[in-house]
Amino acid sequence: VFVFLCSALACTPVIQVYAWGYNNCGQVGSGSTANQPTPRRVSSCLQNKVAVSIVCGQTSSLVVVDNGEVYGWGYNGNGQLGLGNNGNQLTPCRIAALQGLCVQQIVSGYAHSLALTDEGLLYAWGANTYGQLGTGNKSNQLSPVQIMTDKERVVEIAACHSTHTSAAKSQSGQVYMWGQCRGQSIVLPHLTHFNCTDDVFACFATPSVMWRLLSMEHDDFLTVAQSLKKEFDNPETADLKFCVDGKYIFVHKAVLKIRCEHFQSMFQSHWNEDMKEVIEIDQFSYPVYRSFLEFLYTDQVELPPEDAIGLLDLATSYCENRLKRLCQNIIKRGITVENAFSLLSAAVRYDAEDLEEFCFRFCIHHLTEVTQTAAFWQIDGNLLKDFISRASRCGAFKN
Repeated sequence: VFVFLCSALACTPVIQVYAWGYNNCGQVGSGSTANQPTPRRVSSCLQNKVAVSIVCGQTSSLVVVDNGEVYGWGYNGNGQLGLGNNGNQLTPCRIAALQGLCVQQIVSGYAHSLALTDEGLLYAWGANTYGQLGTGNKSNQLSPVQIMTDKERVVEIAACHSTHTSAAKSQSGQVYMWGQCRGQSIVLPHLTHFNCTDDVFACFATPSVMWRLLSMEHDDFLTVAQSLKKEFDNPETADLKFCVDGKYIFVHKAVLKIRCEHFQSMFQSHWNEDMKEVIEIDQFSYPVYRSFLEFLYTDQVELPPEDAIGLLDLATSYCENRLKRLCQNIIKRGITVENAFSLLSAAVRYDAEDLEEFCFRFCIHHLTEVTQTAAFWQIDGNLLKDFISRASRCGAFKN
């Protein structure tokens, strides 16, 4: 079966799911088991939903919608749909066991599935003949169960429809694998020497495969986005440079003017022959400001949570709302007991309401540990009072 996303033009944006092909188990999601020779929209309870990600197992399909809910359909003999039973599903059905979680990534193996939440929590369900669920045994799971609870935050998961192998990457870059491994069964996540999850499947899958889509382009062709990324911090083509902490960052005035209103205003008011070729920056650190400029070229941000706080400050100052959201997501993924209260303070300071609520909820869930950290007692007195008052209203101090 083939499944893909299609964007529909309407007053309210809806990303629709289409499927076609072999349909003996309902994997096309049409409500029947008749084969579908042409693309057909998968509707049912996906009607008016904004789909953001789709994956296919051997004979099943899963989709994530924009609010983090997960829907599945098709073959379910091993519980790979996570519905709590092993009956096939001819139309999409929401995985109720994941309610209250915001799923960011899903992957499917031959007959098992994995889900990663926005808090870095990993869930697994389905077939487990080779230990591919990572639960420590070989029992199938009809509903999602959380795994790797003793490990650090997970940032990427991987599986492939042709294998019984699973992989995950932690926040610090450690890659784990479990399941079928050259005739052996690894029933718990095993730390590898790999740097990326693709290497797991290149080495241990038969045949060797990649779990993610790979776009093949001619070596001599670069898209506009690729070209911009390539030219960032290139002194040979740049016409402007920033000096931060004594280090230079080479950029292009036109790109900055197009991408950022802050620079647009700056260049319009100072655009003359006397304009400096070097702009000194002293209110932000080099890693923060370089990441900001690189974001203007790539739409991506890669920073540890501590530096993301500084970038959040910059994004707030420059009114860059999308960058602000990206920073908040980085901070969410990097929150720990030790830094939770510092991150909460930063969220309040930079008026990041969603991040503030996330950090507050984390502090409440780990209240005893958080109150024993240095950050808790070094925080501003007013914020501490507000936190205690708010926590009290939530019933955090009740026996």
